[in-house]
Amino acid sequence: MTEKTARKADDLFKLNFIQDAQISPDGKRIAYVVSHIGSVEEDGQEEEKEFSNIWLMSLETGKKRQFTYGDGRDGTPRWSPDGKQIAFMSDRKDKPQIFLIATDGGEARVLTEMPLGVGGGPEWSPDGKQIAFTTVPASEAPDRKKPYRINRCTYRYDMMGYVEDAVQDIYTISVDGGEPQQLTSDRNQNSGPLWSPDGQEILYLSNMFPDSYRILPALKVVNLEGDVRDLVLDWGHASAPAWTPDGNHVVFAGNPERLLLGDPQHMFIIERDGGQPRCLTPNEKVAFGYGLQGDMPAMIWSKTLVSKDGRYAYIIAQDGGAVHIYRVALDGEPAWQAVVSGERDCMLLDLDESHLLYAVSDFVNPIDLYIADLDGANEHQLTRLNNEETANWSTPEVEHLLYPSSDGQEIEGWLMKPTSGQAPYPTILYIHGGPMGGFGATYSYDFHLLADAGYAVLFINPRGSTGYGAEFSNAVIGHTGEQDYEDLMAGVDFVIDQGLADADRLGCCGLSYGGFMSTWIVGHTNRFKAAVPENPVTNWTSIYGAGDSGPFLMLKASLGVLPHQDPELFHRLSPISYAHNCTTPTLLIQGENDHRCPPEQSEQFYGVLKVSGCTVEMLRLPGSSHIGSIGGPISARRAQNEALLEWMNRYVLGIEPTVTEEVAE
Repeated sequence: MTEKTARKADDLFKLNFIQDAQISPDGKRIAYVVSHIGSVEEDGQEEEKEFSNIWLMSLETGKKRQFTYGDGRDGTPRWSPDGKQIAFMSDRKDKPQIFLIATDGGEARVLTEMPLGVGGGPEWSPDGKQIAFTTVPASEAPDRKKPYRINRCTYRYDMMGYVEDAVQDIYTISVDGGEPQQLTSDRNQNSGPLWSPDGQEILYLSNMFPDSYRILPALKVVNLEGDVRDLVLDWGHASAPAWTPDGNHVVFAGNPERLLLGDPQHMFIIERDGGQPRCLTPNEKVAFGYGLQGDMPAMIWSKTLVSKDGRYAYIIAQDGGAVHIYRVALDGEPAWQAVVSGERDCMLLDLDESHLLYAVSDFVNPIDLYIADLDGANEHQLTRLNNEETANWSTPEVEHLLYPSSDGQEIEGWLMKPTSGQAPYPTILYIHGGPMGGFGATYSYDFHLLADAGYAVLFINPRGSTGYGAEFSNAVIGHTGEQDYEDLMAGVDFVIDQGLADADRLGCCGLSYGGFMSTWIVGHTNRFKAAVPENPVTNWTSIYGAGDSGPFLMLKASLGVLPHQDPELFHRLSPISYAHNCTTPTLLIQGENDHRCPPEQSEQFYGVLKVSGCTVEMLRLPGSSHIGSIGGPISARRAQNEALLEWMNRYVLGIEPTVTEEVAE
């Protein structure tokens, strides 16, 4: 029997991840994308780089083969309607462009030569003659090294940078090549083009309006002459849209404008020409279109898929700590049910006349492809990407927790037990982002890294989390740091009382809202030996103006009012107001390109702790966005893994870091 080994920070880069997949028109094959980390030689030096390649698999035999090669990033494979070609995106020509390749082999040919690269697509027209995509118009962008003016409401956005330089428009191009046709031109971020079944119009999402702080998408339609009409705009927001097969309706996930961000998204249907959307899923607590927060670079976004007979829409939905695939009836009385479920995170990818194609992650398995009948029967696992690697790693036990908070509200959580040692264990409270988000049965490399180092990892869905209904999720608006703090501390007390956690060896950490709550915790209690807040909110007043979504999130998800309306509330609920109380050794991790929670948030907290004499350090991650330590630069992912483990070891376990002596030349 092979001896199991403990994971190290670098072992994350040995894993492969599914990024996308699609079934061929004849239902016999799938094209799927696998990403991995490898080394390339540049200027005589070995350099780590993330690659992705397209693979083909026969659904009849299970035989698979690599279809594209090279040291670039190939993705979003889309079969032509006749199945003879695949269009895909690749950065093999420096900036991402669309390529075409015959499915029976041969060299790929470049289709687009967009000066600023292609941002989204490709999407084939129903007749197979054109492809829709998005790109930044090739107008003269401001020289950011010289003085320049800004007049947009939201002028910087996380992972986009300056919005004016990054917003996309909808284009089409003939598959025979030639000059692309620009269909939209409105300074909005236009994305996700979907051809109508008759090929006469393109449905798309639109946000980043220049004169509005609205960040949630509207739904628009453009015809081939460039005439744009609004489908869902003033009513509310839309996501994951899809045409019905007859082209008469559009199905989407969304909510009316009057609702808060914690209200679970519902499924709606609207006529092609507009009108009032009809809710298909009234009185449901699950959050349609929502996923779980994990720690792996698999970026699979939610989508709606409509069955070929037009009777049902399929979409993921978060239900507590799991994500299922739901089937929603489009006609008759409202009816919906989970057809693919279980304690896991399911990610819908495609369907045909008889099958659902989806990816699955859970507590211990990163991600693999699965296929099942449309009713969820006859499920079959198609890939085992990481079995060879993970077979050598220890497998932690995860215990499901239900416990009462301070006011009696039942709270759900989990404890990943260490792979060695005896209870009570040193324990890390790991807090999710949001607050409207959730942990659950999905893969988090940080959890495994800590568990293999001897820690129990406690992860909880306190009030504010999604998947438990509107009242539970919206409870934190105007009260962040209050009852949610009580929910978390009740969880810590619960695992201590159960004999699972060591009260004298506790740490806390988290990203975004998890960073906020970590800084809040260390200003309100000294029971934790170490804290690692990552990209936190520490001052509600300053982030209102400095964050990319400040005004929107302030009203819809955080405090419910603006600073001038209740300045005392902003002061009372800001961790910076209590930072002088902190005695917990704190390591702040901050992405320098984070526009969601900008570096000034960590800098303020760092400054107060330094002045107060508290042990504090700050790890800066150049080129890293808000979630850069999950899917950003490899150097940022590695640095976060190493720093998290080293800080907890030093201050929770008392293990001094190994000092590497430099040899003088």
